[in-house]
Amino acid sequence: MSGNGVSVDLLKRLEPLGALSADSLREISRMCYVEKVSRNLDPFRLKGLAGQAVYLVKGELKLDLPDSSSEILVGGTEASCRSLDKRKPQFIATKAITDVELIRIDEEVLDIMLTWDQLAAPTAQVASKSMDTTDMTDWRTLSGMFAAENLTSGIFSSLPPAHIEELLRRFQRVKTASGQEIIREGEEGDFYYVIESGRCQVRRQVGGASVELAELKAGDAFGEEALVANARRNASVGMKTDGVLLRLAKADFIELLKEPLMHRLSRSEAERLVAAGALWLDVRFPAEYLADKLPGAISIPLNEIRNMFGTLDKRKEYIAYCQTGRRSSAAAFLLSQRGYKAYLLEGGLRGDAA
Repeated sequence: MSGNGVSVDLLKRLEPLGALSADSLREISRMCYVEKVSRNLDPFRLKGLAGQAVYLVKGELKLDLPDSSSEILVGGTEASCRSLDKRKPQFIATKAITDVELIRIDEEVLDIMLTWDQLAAPTAQVASKSMDTTDMTDWRTLSGMFAAENLTSGIFSSLPPAHIEELLRRFQRVKTASGQEIIREGEEGDFYYVIESGRCQVRRQVGGASVELAELKAGDAFGEEALVANARRNASVGMKTDGVLLRLAKADFIELLKEPLMHRLSRSEAERLVAAGALWLDVRFPAEYLADKLPGAISIPLNEIRNMFGTLDKRKEYIAYCQTGRRSSAAAFLLSQRGYKAYLLEGGLRGDAA
C-alpha cells in the first residue's frame, strides 16, 4: 500500500529538511510519497533511489554492504534521519525485517525548495539600507508565491537560481486601501502582485454584469500573465480590505530570466584549482556537508553567505558546490557581486556522480 501526505512534525526530524521554514515544510509535505513495504520484501527491487531522497520512518530494514557485512536500520532513530542515498558506505541490497514505511521526495523538488527557502530570509529583502525593519518581508511566509507548483513548474521555474535574491529585492512594497482597484479587466498586463496582508476580490464581466470569481488572501498571488505573455487582463482585482501588496514589474522579471555570467568549472578543472590553493565552498546545510563533503571543504550554508561578506579572504579563490549546482550558482553569483573570485562546480555533486 502507498499514499500521499506526511506530517510536518515528521519532516522536521529529517536531514536537511529540519532546517527549512515551517511554510516550506508544509509545501514539501504535500509533495511527499509514502510507501509501505511488507516484511521480507526488498523496498528497492522495483523502484530504486535514483533522483529521490528516501527516508525510513517506520520498521526495520536490513542493509547489505559491499564488504559482505550488514547493518540493521531502524525507522525513527537518529541514524535513519538521513536519506538512504547519502549513507556511507552505500548498500548493495536491502530486505525489510518488519513491515516498513518509507518517505520518498523528488530530489529536484527538494533542491528547488531548499534554494528558495535559504535565499528568502528577511534580510535579503531590504531594498535600501535605510529602510526600517518593519518594511522587511519574510517571503517564506507567503505560501501562495512559494507554492511548490510555482517554483517547480510555474512562472518562477525557469528563473536562474543566481537571480532569486535580485528578483525578491526588486519587488515594490505598496500600501493599499479598502475598495482600491489594483488591475482592471481588459488593460495591458504590467505587474505581478503578491498579497502580503489584506484580502482582494477577483471579478469578471459576464453578460454585462460584474461577477465575483474568487477572494484572495495573504500569500496569494495574481497577475502572472503579465510575466509570461503579452496578454490583456482577463479579470479585475480590487482590495476588499486595507492591506499591503508586493509588486514586480514585468520588465524586471524578463531581465532576470537571462542567465547571469557564471564562471563554471568541470570537476577536473576545479580540482586543479584546489591543488593550486583554491578552496571548496560547500553551501548546503551542515547535515548535508557532514554526510559527503569534499576533502578540505569549508561549510558556509547559502543562507549564511551574506554574513560572510568582509570575512572571507578576497585573495583566495572559491569553488562553490551543492548537490545539483542550483544553490551553489546563487552563492557564486552573490560572492562575485561582492568582489570575490568565485567559481561554480558544474552540475554539483550529482553531476560528478553521473
